[in-house]
Amino acid sequence: MQISVLNNALNEESAYYHRDLTMAETNHHMDIDSDDHTYTARPDKAKSVVVASNPPAAGKAIPWVEKYRPLSLDDVAAHRDIVDTIDRLTTENRLPHLLLYGPPGTGKTSTILAVARKLYGSQYQNMILELNASDDRGIDVVRQQIQDFASTQSLSFGVKSSVKLVLLDEADAMTKDAQFALRRVIEKYTKSTRFALICNHVNKIIPALQSRCTRFRFAPLDAVHVTERLKHVIKAEGLDVEDSGLAALVRLSNGDMRKALNILQSTHMASQQITEETVYLCTGNPLPKDIEQISYWLLNEQFADSFKRIDEMKTRKGLALVDIVREVTLFVFKIKMPSAVRVQLMNDLADIEYRLSFGCNDKLQLGSVIASFSRARSALVAAAT
Repeated sequence: MQISVLNNALNEESAYYHRDLTMAETNHHMDIDSDDHTYTARPDKAKSVVVASNPPAAGKAIPWVEKYRPLSLDDVAAHRDIVDTIDRLTTENRLPHLLLYGPPGTGKTSTILAVARKLYGSQYQNMILELNASDDRGIDVVRQQIQDFASTQSLSFGVKSSVKLVLLDEADAMTKDAQFALRRVIEKYTKSTRFALICNHVNKIIPALQSRCTRFRFAPLDAVHVTERLKHVIKAEGLDVEDSGLAALVRLSNGDMRKALNILQSTHMASQQITEETVYLCTGNPLPKDIEQISYWLLNEQFADSFKRIDEMKTRKGLALVDIVREVTLFVFKIKMPSAVRVQLMNDLADIEYRLSFGCNDKLQLGSVIASFSRARSALVAAAT
């Protein structure tokens, strides 16, 4: 009798728990609305409510530097002689170890990534090891990651070339010990692996590595190629850019395509219409008319008046003295003056910029700039008489 009562109690309790579990699952499925991609979870004890709304459009979140990075060698903006040479070596399956060097934003990384896409196609991610040597630059990386990747056998299904590619970006940041270790790895695995080293300063690469690679120098892009690429981006994004704004972008980029695209995107975010003034205001560089005004004060006003006016403009417009010095230096070349006076003035401005790079006092250095122009003005008067 007691046993049957106990069995009935257990059966009722089991049915009760089964009913609660079924209701919980039903409610859980009913809480999910898949049409608007909004997920809600019922709050439990000591748990917060999590709500995930629609994610933003992926295209708007991508920086234009990556969005418009060339995908093929034909899309690379400049350096057609270098690109055609590498393209021909790739087509003939005679690709050597590469050393690409030059200023930033000139297309070094884009070129080698386009080569990798041409070689491997859809197997691109499996056949390339990309390392940023600024982060991973020790000898352990060479002995472990690079050597392990180079020593493994590649299974290239549907790939034209079975040779793998190791891309070392910013290789000039690697330690000397790591570069010496890499020298032997390059020799040992030449049959199965090609190495591409990218750097800004080739003098920081040891001669033993330089002699094992074919060197290509990527010079700063000229204004024509930067303008063409910017016009392509402007048309694709539907931007309102004046001719003066485009000229300012090219001028401030100094042959750096990455810098030009970043300035264009940041200026577009700050102003719908991109003009020369909005570009200079967004970057914080002094406007050409401001440089002309400052140069006039330096060449014509007394020391105290010139100091007061330049300091007031610098404070009001938020200008950096080092930017003023660099722009005034370029303006000096447009002024007619004897060579000896120009040489002395350029030497003084170079010393001032050097001191500013070490964080010297701005007001003292501004006084030094005005004093240099005062001496130059006295020398001009003496030469005229």
